[in-house]
Amino acid sequence: MADESKPSKRKRLPLAPSRLKTKKPKNKAPNSTDQAVEYENGEADVQAPVLSAAEQLRFFLDQYQSALGVTLSSLELESIKDTAILKLPEDANQGANDLGKHIKNSFGSSWKQELAEGKLVEGTIDPGSPAVLVISSSAIRSLELLRGLRSLTEECPPVKLFSKHIKIEDQVSLLKNRVNIGSGTPSRIKKLCEMEALGLLRLNVLILDMHSDAKGYSLFTLPQVRDEFWDLYKTYLHQRLVQGDTRICLCGPIPVVSPSSKRKS
Repeated sequence: MADESKPSKRKRLPLAPSRLKTKKPKNKAPNSTDQAVEYENGEADVQAPVLSAAEQLRFFLDQYQSALGVTLSSLELESIKDTAILKLPEDANQGANDLGKHIKNSFGSSWKQELAEGKLVEGTIDPGSPAVLVISSSAIRSLELLRGLRSLTEECPPVKLFSKHIKIEDQVSLLKNRVNIGSGTPSRIKKLCEMEALGLLRLNVLILDMHSDAKGYSLFTLPQVRDEFWDLYKTYLHQRLVQGDTRICLCGPIPVVSPSSKRKS
């Protein structure tokens, strides 16, 4: 008698591939005061609301006091007017692309004489004395912002004021000519000022790069660079701001963060 085998159980094949259950993201209502900013690394960040000139000045002076551990008196604060801030138009691109156009407009009818001419004027325009100075946290960012000012540098080339791949002797030599625009990092700029190769008596606009790098550091938050910048500012630039001789342009998104929270470490 033949052995009867038990019928094997067959696995049921699915009629269609199984689908993973995914939660649909909830639609978030956009905030009209926020703007998306795309940086060089392709990542997007959210820009703080556009600040008025008074708010930008308050932000800058808060950073100054926090970094140096000083407190300005009410009399000192009142002496620094909102006009010390060169505010970019609210609809302006906060990056480097439109920077040249806005700086040109800030000089009004004198922009050509101040920014486009390449000859020294005895008694008026001394060698090595720029009308516009850009300060960034790195050589790469200095070059990035110089590209945005290219339309103003055809007749008078800008001077690169950083240490990467450039000897200080070569910079001293370049500063013996007329300079309308300079761009660099705090350490090298201060060194050239100490050597009296770079003069600031003609400085009309000081552009400060607010861009944050991939790690979130900027001119005001990268530890060593931050200290070098405020040392430079305190020694050579603050008095010009107080006297109304130099305007500050904060180029890029301004974080609305209290300085004290940044310094907790």
